[in-house]
Amino acid sequence: MPSSIEWTDETWNPVTGCTRVSPGCDHCYMFALYPRLRGMSVPGYETRPEDVRLIPERLQVPLSWKKPRRVFVNSMSDVFHPKVPFDFVLEMFSVMAEAANKHGHVFQVLTKRPGRAVAWWEQNKRHFPDGWPPRIWVGTSVESQKYAPRLTVLGRLPAPVRFVSAEPLLGYVDLTPWLKRGVLKWVIVGGESGSGARPMDMDWARSLRDQCTSAGVAFFLKQLGGIRHKRGGNEAVMDDGLLWREMPSLW
Repeated sequence: MPSSIEWTDETWNPVTGCTRVSPGCDHCYMFALYPRLRGMSVPGYETRPEDVRLIPERLQVPLSWKKPRRVFVNSMSDVFHPKVPFDFVLEMFSVMAEAANKHGHVFQVLTKRPGRAVAWWEQNKRHFPDGWPPRIWVGTSVESQKYAPRLTVLGRLPAPVRFVSAEPLLGYVDLTPWLKRGVLKWVIVGGESGSGARPMDMDWARSLRDQCTSAGVAFFLKQLGGIRHKRGGNEAVMDDGLLWREMPSLW
């Protein structure tokens, strides 16, 4: 469905439900939104948000979209959650590759489990004789320096565009080692929003902006965060007065 997420156009959820793995998950919007969707009797949300559910009838949906768009994959789950079988992930990737070739879509796969992504690729890369499909981007979440090593694992995937989502940004993060090695083509930054939101220090965001500009890597400031007002869109501005909405050049 069309998305209000600033860095994508559409969401596609052939899997719903997830479980928390690190502090960045504490106030995940999925856990707040899921009960509301269940109360509205939206298909795919009949159980608890912790119950990972496969929805194979949604697999073919991107093939019906004729206009090229950026598609956030499993915004209400994680493609590489342990309860998502590798065979189902392969079906998803096969659809993504076909839809990208036919209609020019870009698929954005964001996971907090890059190790499982690497394991899946090693087991299934034989199905992609031309290598990783170029219009499938893959990223991981890094909310603080403690979780930056996820990027070393992400770097083992041969995707032409690898990215990081530093949202919610909960501490200072130094991406320099991975920027210098060419692991990343895109950095998304955002403060936490909603009930119980933890504040983002603007110095953390400014530092990541400067790291990206020095390395020539696209920087996207999604929102500043806040409990009642997330300060996104045209209000996501730092002291330079600029809207940072850079995207990787492949699009």
